[in-house]
Amino acid sequence: MAKSFIALFAALMLATASFGQQKAEVTISLNEAFFDSALEALFHSGTPLEFSIAENRKENLEPRIVNASVSHAETECSETIKIQREINGVRTAVRFRDGKILAPLAFSGNYNPPFVGCVPFSGWAESAIDLEFDQNAQRLVARAKVLNVNLSGTGGVGGSVVAKLVQSSIDKKINPIELFQLNKLSFGVPVKGNELKMRATAVRHELQNGAINVVVTYEFS
Repeated sequence: MAKSFIALFAALMLATASFGQQKAEVTISLNEAFFDSALEALFHSGTPLEFSIAENRKENLEPRIVNASVSHAETECSETIKIQREINGVRTAVRFRDGKILAPLAFSGNYNPPFVGCVPFSGWAESAIDLEFDQNAQRLVARAKVLNVNLSGTGGVGGSVVAKLVQSSIDKKINPIELFQLNKLSFGVPVKGNELKMRATAVRHELQNGAINVVVTYEFS
């Protein structure tokens, strides 16, 4: 059954190829429901989406002053950000709107400002995702850019600082996100005792409301 499907797929590919050029295109459509399901599986996998903000704090703030009176518990504060499935009704997701890829990211974490102690915070980041083709590595990658941070839970302590740390950490720790490698999209199909080689040579994307189409160009040999 699987071999019959592959052979039929190859025949359809050949039927859509331009005469004399031996090329064809395959469109992979990914909608918002697909990304929601993928994120749901990720959050239930037990793999934490968590990273330290300590190194970014050193870059964004003046050198931290150590106060001898600060308790041991405060010095042990884990300065991290963790991506959450949902915070205050905002869910981490991927959305396609008006020709843009938007990604609200819900998060929580802890920050340890001088002389204050460990301050928990939470909120969500308004992010945009740009797609680009890495010519050298022959891969399609996504880069997330944080546009704005909506913060809550700090009690007014260090709000602007935490917002900068969140933005810097997400930009550094998540990017780039590899979507496709061309060599992994190439394959061979057995046809009447011979192998039809289908080599992916190019990829582009088309944005629609509610979905993204990834168009892969193939050459046959």
